[in-house]
Amino acid sequence: MADDRRTLLLTGASRGIGHATVRKFNAEGWRVITCSRQPFPEQCPWGGGQENHVVLDLSDPADTINAVGIIQEKLDGRLDALVNNAGISPKGPEGERLNTLDTGLMDWGKVFHVNFFASVVLARGLKDELAAAKGAVVNVTSIAGSRVHPFAGAAYATSKAALAALTREMAHDFGPMGVRVNAIAPGEVETAILSPGTDKIVEKLPMQRLGQPEEVASAIYFLCSDQSSYISGAEIEVNGAQHV
Repeated sequence: MADDRRTLLLTGASRGIGHATVRKFNAEGWRVITCSRQPFPEQCPWGGGQENHVVLDLSDPADTINAVGIIQEKLDGRLDALVNNAGISPKGPEGERLNTLDTGLMDWGKVFHVNFFASVVLARGLKDELAAAKGAVVNVTSIAGSRVHPFAGAAYATSKAALAALTREMAHDFGPMGVRVNAIAPGEVETAILSPGTDKIVEKLPMQRLGQPEEVASAIYFLCSDQSSYISGAEIEVNGAQHV
């Protein structure tokens, strides 16, 4: 029997914003297909789980291209939403921020493959399935994409800025297919990867608190739902007014 639920494909599902997004869509009755470097995490199960998980190293271009076919086999010819959430930000030996002078060239390439190129590969590879569903793409950018951030490295920041520009280009190109493409730019969100000293940033935020992963997940869900049916090419700041 065919599964008539809406389907989400999400990269970077194992923790933080990705994990909260899986839970949100699952609670709303969606089928969720997840991609990450790790096997399906048994400690945080969700509906569908194991059979809807694809082990994929987004830093490997060949692995990403080959995974498109595997994902297509799990789809019934349509994909309602693609959320490009996976992101990496390498640190120095002491956990310090890596700037343009001390980021290794291999690190630049790896960061851009995960944070930027994988989004292009997946969206292009699955364009027919997205078009069949009149679906939506959401790219997860960052507050770091528009300013020098005290913790996010140069490669991460520039990859997120590129992803914001890609969102604009994709909205233009995918629009005639009936596919909407938007981005959300989270600020300081309470996850396991917060850097020491984040409390100093929070003190200066207009809302004076960290965001919660569930708040970001709700914004992603909105952009994938019919409630945002005429929104495309937008980047929504989800940062407690940090950008003002």
